[in-house]
Amino acid sequence: MTFMVSPLIATDHERNTPDTIIVGAGAAGLLLAARLAEAGERVVVIEAGPERTLDQLWSSQIWARRLKWSGAPVEESGDHKVGHAFNAGMGTGGSALHHYGVWLRLHPGDFQIASDHQRGLDWPFAYDELRPYYDRVQTEVGLSGDANAEVWRPPGAPYPMGPLPVFAQGKVLAKGFKAQGKRVAPLPLAINSSSYHGRAPCQFDGWCDAGCPIGALANPLVTWLPRAQKAGVELRHNTRALRVERDPNKPERIEALVVSGPDGRQRLHAKRFIIAAFTVQSTRILLNSIGDKPAPGNRHDQLGRYLTTHPATTVFGLFDEPTLPHLGVSAGQLISHDDYDDKSAAGGWGSSQWLIAHAIKPNDLLGYATGRPDIHGPELKPWLERAAQHLGNMTVVCEDIPLASNRITLGSSVDNDGVPIAATHHDLHPDARSRWQQRTTEGQALMRAAGATDVWQGPMAPMHIMGGTVMGADETSSVTDPWGRVHDTENLYISGPSLFPSSGAVNPTFTLSALAWRQADHLIT
Repeated sequence: MTFMVSPLIATDHERNTPDTIIVGAGAAGLLLAARLAEAGERVVVIEAGPERTLDQLWSSQIWARRLKWSGAPVEESGDHKVGHAFNAGMGTGGSALHHYGVWLRLHPGDFQIASDHQRGLDWPFAYDELRPYYDRVQTEVGLSGDANAEVWRPPGAPYPMGPLPVFAQGKVLAKGFKAQGKRVAPLPLAINSSSYHGRAPCQFDGWCDAGCPIGALANPLVTWLPRAQKAGVELRHNTRALRVERDPNKPERIEALVVSGPDGRQRLHAKRFIIAAFTVQSTRILLNSIGDKPAPGNRHDQLGRYLTTHPATTVFGLFDEPTLPHLGVSAGQLISHDDYDDKSAAGGWGSSQWLIAHAIKPNDLLGYATGRPDIHGPELKPWLERAAQHLGNMTVVCEDIPLASNRITLGSSVDNDGVPIAATHHDLHPDARSRWQQRTTEGQALMRAAGATDVWQGPMAPMHIMGGTVMGADETSSVTDPWGRVHDTENLYISGPSLFPSSGAVNPTFTLSALAWRQADHLIT
């Protein structure tokens, strides 16, 4: 398949113009590429990073760090920075290549926090609109879990696979939840508990964040990429999207995408453009697309606003009984949403969840060797030997409160292409901080109730990045319409977590995938 690559001065390109150019080969971009190409469209995907393949993935923390963002730096400010370098990815698969596979549905109450709580923004539709897309995507990808045990789970089809096993650590920590009157269930995961669609089951060695070379974890290399390639999608790696340009004769349409890659700077033409470059970079591309009119989607100064993340913390404990914490998967073995739906409960504001019993090692990305600086010298070795057999850990994930002042803008310097870099500012609302403090205190009590003899916690950390090009029905308070089309354009769409008007307290990959499937249905019909 060929497509027109023109010099900076456009020429006749209609005959070989692809139907759609997608920026970003991550979870949203490759899903859309596969769906649109399978429907007969000619699709080109532009990816800033290198090509990644399963045989390049290694169970090594050095490798895991290579999967993180390595492009232009992002300036960060605020009292709770979003951690772009940790949360973003680069290359085929994007951030979903190093994600842990926690695929959870937003709860119905997450879609209407402005109407119900006078906080932030409402989504432009309710949970029931997204429910069939959650169901369809989980069948396509393969999820493991026990829907009946998740008594708090929103309505939907049961999981196509049974849950992954619960090892010693999960059983120990579950006792603490039971003692405190809280329920747990197997953690639903996009990780195979049995063979699924020709992909092997998990072997439980806990290296999920370094990529999964056997294909048990549903990252885009084993889900959407093979389908996209079979349908004829063309991928161009190491090619950076710089900006979009309006058609001078039809300013409501985008005429070209300007990129920089192995062949220099070029203008690529298509009938439709979809920006799926993850939260910060998608917004940066639009902000850099200023001509004689405001940047696309920014007629009302909404572009970049309502940047959100999940304030999270891991709580640790040491036990007398063996926990074998290296076994399992990085995401954890159990989940608790008992307090999720009571956003206005005393002590703060927002939903929260517990992800319980992560597979963990001494020196991995979230390991425990560096988490106790008070233990050093001759005391360190015996402590590590004990922790390697007797440590427990779990992570609380809390909801962010969307604020218009939390936003993505352009930074004070430029990248190697001479294009302004992105800058992010994020402050955590005091009520969200109070909820986080409440939950971490509860977490230490849960650890002690499980029998921990020594309990501590890590610092508050940002988990996931959302917002910036939020969807909505009203152009004055959003960047795109409910289908992800940028309000003041006819042929420019956004896909990915930057569309989220609010964060909820669940990991975003399942929701962004359901949104992308819904978006594909809309574009195909």
